[in-house]
Amino acid sequence: MTVAVILVASVDTCLEGELLDAGAEYSHLHGLPKALLPITGGKRVLDYWWGAIEGQRQISDVYLVTNAKQFKHFERWATSRGIPASKVINDGSTMRCTSLGAARDLLLALTRAGSFGDKGLDQDVMVIAGDSLFHRDFDLHSVVTERHVEAGQSLAVTYRLGADEDASTRGIAEVDASTRQVLRFVEKPSPGATASRDACPLFYILKPDLVALLPAFVEEHDRDAKPSLGGFMAWAINDKGSKVYSMRMPGVFRLIGDAGLQEYLDLVEHFERIDAPSWSTAGGGKHTVKAHARVGLFGNPSDGYHGATIALTIANFWASATIAPSERLCLVPHPLFDPCDFGSLADLHFISRREGYQGGMRLLQAACKRFFEYCAAHGVALPKRNFTLSYETNVPRQVGLAGSSAIVTAAIKAMIAFFSLDESHVPAPVLPNLVLSIEAELGINAGLQDRVVQAYEGLVAMDFDKAHFDAHGFGVYERLPPHQLHAAPPRALPLLWLAYCGEPSDSGAIHSDVKQRWHAGDPVAVAGMEKIADVAKRAKVAIALGDATECKKLMAENFSLRRALFGDAVLGRTNLQLIDIAAKHGGVAKFPGSGGAVVGTCDEGQLDAIRKAYEAESFVFVVLKPHFPAASPGAALVEAAN
Repeated sequence: MTVAVILVASVDTCLEGELLDAGAEYSHLHGLPKALLPITGGKRVLDYWWGAIEGQRQISDVYLVTNAKQFKHFERWATSRGIPASKVINDGSTMRCTSLGAARDLLLALTRAGSFGDKGLDQDVMVIAGDSLFHRDFDLHSVVTERHVEAGQSLAVTYRLGADEDASTRGIAEVDASTRQVLRFVEKPSPGATASRDACPLFYILKPDLVALLPAFVEEHDRDAKPSLGGFMAWAINDKGSKVYSMRMPGVFRLIGDAGLQEYLDLVEHFERIDAPSWSTAGGGKHTVKAHARVGLFGNPSDGYHGATIALTIANFWASATIAPSERLCLVPHPLFDPCDFGSLADLHFISRREGYQGGMRLLQAACKRFFEYCAAHGVALPKRNFTLSYETNVPRQVGLAGSSAIVTAAIKAMIAFFSLDESHVPAPVLPNLVLSIEAELGINAGLQDRVVQAYEGLVAMDFDKAHFDAHGFGVYERLPPHQLHAAPPRALPLLWLAYCGEPSDSGAIHSDVKQRWHAGDPVAVAGMEKIADVAKRAKVAIALGDATECKKLMAENFSLRRALFGDAVLGRTNLQLIDIAAKHGGVAKFPGSGGAVVGTCDEGQLDAIRKAYEAESFVFVVLKPHFPAASPGAALVEAAN
């Protein structure tokens, strides 16, 4: 069980002083403690905390620590909400210069609670600053049940400092990105003392072993005018080696420390705007996010074998995910790809034989499940907010254009936008790993190439070197400048086109037994993949030089190496026919993915003959338009439709 201690002992805060100076307009607020100022609908700052706390079964007791000057205000508030007056503790201070400091106030509360009695420490302690305010949709349950807490470890809730927030007014945590352990805690750092922007708003869950250090800290710092709780955390972590983990909130905390009148007024306006039913207008509203199909130009399929590739997102085909607030969490079946209504049994048979049984709903559901697991594992506290998620796609099925990963990538990016997360929560190099894990859970056979290029967008060179991957958890990803492809001479690939089969086979089965042979150390499989990866490395140089002749040779070599490794029986008659048509008419083609389509290039004068040759065999032919992003991997990912 957990004891909650709410610290509301600050005396003569900056906000209270500015309200007094502001004149008659705010006279009704004169003398009110900061934590009891009204926000909206009659709710006070502290009411939001109480609303979050009272429904938590893990919390057995609640204590408030206040000052002598405002004790009666808090006693009246507490008793009206069923909190016994004995749980409201007066620390005796009446002026800022005589305040005890948060560490002493916490010790006072825990002494009253009997935490240092004969029975010893046997409960967790949740300590919060009751005069700060959290994001509207903050979910306290996700904090008290966080995996580190349940594993017996202390937790510091953090948030990312805003651009206009001064780190020197906060406690700053330096956090290990992979484990979320707080490696170092710096209380109100001087400029240059730390590069971290992870701030602690005085919100901790402390395990008994950490709480046991509190009396010694207070005694050791007895000469300090106000030993702070941030000072205690720095002492415990940096000097005593206590293990504390971080849980990152996606939003920000308000009214921290010396917040003034303008921040209070802005906060009231914000809450009035969103304090409708939590599903109607809260959050960022409706978002539609696109993820484009891709063509692998060089090096594939070595991405699944610690190789190297170059791929391009194309504007012709894409998947999109639309997310909007709703009362319950709803996943919307696509009327075409997730059919539940048929004209007849014969119609069901025709659609099932042609399209299979696996539409996009499984992708959405798995994306939501793994997104939740990722956030829990990486200390990201998601707001308690439901949504409706739907998808749309025009990517041809089962022709190796990464249609499945486009749906998943769009869904993940949509949830990132909906919950107001950013690259500090889901770093750009990590996003492809998350998407791949979703598809792997569904048994989709694939490598990282598609997920990387759909995360970064544009013309992307990827190196999946094993040593780098083992050290960092991801490869080396570089977006190449658009002009190197075909925007201006010298042009490496001035013309790209796609031909694909109207009756495709399952693209997930094309890899055959090569993966097993490679894992077993088969020298032919290992050497073959190394040669394919080397094609991408040489192509990167050729693209930079604008060497179209070399790029064509390398595309042809890529296919030849793949054919030798996989064999014609695995590649299949239709796929080989797609390659042969290009060769017979002066073009060069290779597989953009696993099969069912080819991406090719040719001189402009050969384009019409190649098109007619493919269409004569009932293949679909498309001249490709590359898709390049407007900004960096973490920016401009979302088209918001509020």
